[in-house]
Amino acid sequence: MVATTAPDIVRTADGVPLKQKLQRVERSRRLKALGLVLPLLLFIVMSFVVPIATMLRNAIDDPEDISRVLPTTMQGLQSWDGQGLPDETTFAAFAADLKQAQKDKTAALVGKRLNYEISGIRSKVIATARKAEKLEAGPFKEAIIAMDPVWGERDAWAAIKRADSPWTLNYLLAALDLERNADNAIERVPQDHRIYVTVFLRTFWIAFQVTLATLILGFPVAYLLATLPTRYSNLLMIFVLLPFWTSLLVRTTAWFVLLQDNGIINDTIQFLHLSDGPLRLIFSRFGTIIAMTHIQLPFTLLPIYSVMKTISPTHVRAARSLGAGPFYAFWRVYFPQTIPGMAAGCLLTFILSLGYYITPALVGGATDQMVSNLVATAINQENNWGKASALGAILLFATLILFSVYNRLVGVDKMKFG
Repeated sequence: MVATTAPDIVRTADGVPLKQKLQRVERSRRLKALGLVLPLLLFIVMSFVVPIATMLRNAIDDPEDISRVLPTTMQGLQSWDGQGLPDETTFAAFAADLKQAQKDKTAALVGKRLNYEISGIRSKVIATARKAEKLEAGPFKEAIIAMDPVWGERDAWAAIKRADSPWTLNYLLAALDLERNADNAIERVPQDHRIYVTVFLRTFWIAFQVTLATLILGFPVAYLLATLPTRYSNLLMIFVLLPFWTSLLVRTTAWFVLLQDNGIINDTIQFLHLSDGPLRLIFSRFGTIIAMTHIQLPFTLLPIYSVMKTISPTHVRAARSLGAGPFYAFWRVYFPQTIPGMAAGCLLTFILSLGYYITPALVGGATDQMVSNLVATAINQENNWGKASALGAILLFATLILFSVYNRLVGVDKMKFG
């Protein structure tokens, strides 16, 4: 029941203005909707946003704060212009800091941090700290250099000076085969140390090959699924979805068995006298692409199929009735309408292929390892989370760049997953 007390104000029976009452109802409805989606929002934040933000932070974070271990050395380096070697005062401060670090057992922390920039210096820092305990009087410059020639190199002191910051670009630079020289200028690392850019290019190339293979194999199957009678298409769909019933590790292991030298494929080839000996199928690029294509095929096929199901068959029939041949009608009328599904499937497969780890590790060779293998090595063997985060961050940025290029050329609004 609605009551009115003035011509221009409508109130409810309890005297509350109707507009205010409607606002309360709308606010209550929004709070209930927020309560329903809040668990999902928290899940996305905790499982997606927070890990990515942490990875990006670790890529530029410098956890080994050696300024706490070498405080007086850092103060002395503030006045060093980077030319030649630091003065006697800085060397004396360095000796005093190393003595204290040896007592506090923190010299290894300094060595670990500097080892990110100068390979092999960790053991030299520890050895110098041990020798510095016996150093009582100067001249300290000659004494420190005599302990190890590395302290007579400008690069070592430049690395110490750059470490006086909670943030660093060294991880990102190293992941791009770059480094800073003694003049703080960015340059490429020596030829025999350049590995990361090659691995990134290999990762993108393998992902592209897998995406192309799944598109070539998946498009005809999706067309059959969309055009066959229901009883046949349902049976075919079961075979398409069957790989989802087994784990990724099981499917990769199955390919390992099939592709080995005495596996079914090689035995069949030799039985048919197509080869005198076993072909190199396992631990090769071929095996990696075949196994990844098998695993990723449904991810490309299903978006294409979902779009094909929405295409009316009358479109092609209308083109045929106007004089177009079968191929021309398919190419000019049917095929363009499948592009959103193709784009969605290919983009999904390409992005998933970039992060593959198990399949290249099991069936790939030494020259087929992808970025994920370097990330695993940095974490499990080197305990270098900064390096692992930098590799992941660069892969993320490269993917976003490709996605933006795709959006400009094709348009995200035209992409459909179902």
